[in-house]
Amino acid sequence: MSWFKRIKEGITTATHEKKETPEGLWYKCPSCKSIIPSQEHEDNMWVCVKCSYHERIGSEEYFAMLFDENKFTEINANMTSGDPLQFVDTKKYNERLVDSQKKTGLKDAIRTATGNLDGYPITIACMDFKFIGGSMGSVMGEKIARAIDYSIEHKTPFMIISKSGGARMMEAAFSLMQMAKTSAKLTQLSAAGLPYISFLTDPTTGGVTASFAMLGDLNIAEPGALIGFAGPRVVKETIGKDLPKGFQTSEFVLEHGFLDFIVKRTELKSRLGQLLKFISHYNTAVVFSNLIFS
Repeated sequence: MSWFKRIKEGITTATHEKKETPEGLWYKCPSCKSIIPSQEHEDNMWVCVKCSYHERIGSEEYFAMLFDENKFTEINANMTSGDPLQFVDTKKYNERLVDSQKKTGLKDAIRTATGNLDGYPITIACMDFKFIGGSMGSVMGEKIARAIDYSIEHKTPFMIISKSGGARMMEAAFSLMQMAKTSAKLTQLSAAGLPYISFLTDPTTGGVTASFAMLGDLNIAEPGALIGFAGPRVVKETIGKDLPKGFQTSEFVLEHGFLDFIVKRTELKSRLGQLLKFISHYNTAVVFSNLIFS
């Protein structure tokens, strides 16, 4: 004798009466596989509440997180790349640019803005990985250069949030020239006695790592970020050896002396606020990590 007996066979709910779960209500962490309400994940600054995995985010999220009340003035917002080489691979470069602009709503892979952080003025350049992998082209170099000019003119600290696959191959030597250009402008910033904070996020690789990303008065990073020149697979194939555990993560880079400290995204604004308060009080661009971040 069965405990249960089906009275009606099959599904009887009419199609028009079925209710689907709305998209975007839940977030599944790619690291620990936990399922978290999307709003809770956003409230925790896109950091997994279970394992502290830092999801990749862009300039919109970083600006909202860092600038007081999300109020800032964007610098050179409408600057876009040209195509002097008439480059073509599987698609024309100018078509690729237009497609990326439509998909992302961005003009290029970096935005620059100025505003207040905990009441202290700061100029920030932030990359967007979703725009052609955050690649460094002529627009990125020019916007960083002009943002540095703005910092010098208005005497504000300068910060770059790096998230890039490296140089933009479609611009060839024009892209590689930006390494020297941005490094030279940072020398001018230093000569003006203004601090430069380099914040490295996942991933920071290629020509970005080989230039301005590692030139900060303070080099700081998010936990677990990939930081290096060539990627781990390329390095492994080149040297023919297995790589150490955690190779090229921010923790590995910190251990080997290339970073000053690692900071969780949820603590970033408060730590930067401490730093800006110190800078404002002493009016100097000395490296402060040993003084206030020990």
